[in-house]
Amino acid sequence: MFRKKRSGGLTFIAQGTKFTGETEFSAEALIAGELFGKVSSSSNITIEQGGLIDGKLHCAELRVSGTFRGKLTCEKLNITSTGLVDGEVNCQSMEIFEGGQFIGMRVRDDIAFLPSNSAPKQERSKSAKEETIEDAELSMS
Repeated sequence: MFRKKRSGGLTFIAQGTKFTGETEFSAEALIAGELFGKVSSSSNITIEQGGLIDGKLHCAELRVSGTFRGKLTCEKLNITSTGLVDGEVNCQSMEIFEGGQFIGMRVRDDIAFLPSNSAPKQERSKSAKEETIEDAELSMS
């Protein structure tokens, strides 16, 4: 389902495993256990059915078959038929399959989603024509 190829392996958090605190993944992660706290990844994360992330999550793409609760920032969110997302979501695209649940609020900030893209975007300079039009509009007011 994810378009990006794996780079650097796969991290697996097994069912029955619980982590609390800050967790960072550099490769794709498959979560069947439970993570509480701040989670970040420059790659994709999949929450398996029965898996849980509760807290603040920042990743490239998130596929939810289990449960996510908290604040999410990602490029793409995919909620499967068994998935539940409860919280605030900031993403560029969202897909919810029949049976999937989204409870909360979607916000859309123009921010860089990945750490590698975190440099602020520069505003383009106005052309002479745009400045002339703005000046004319101001003088008419």
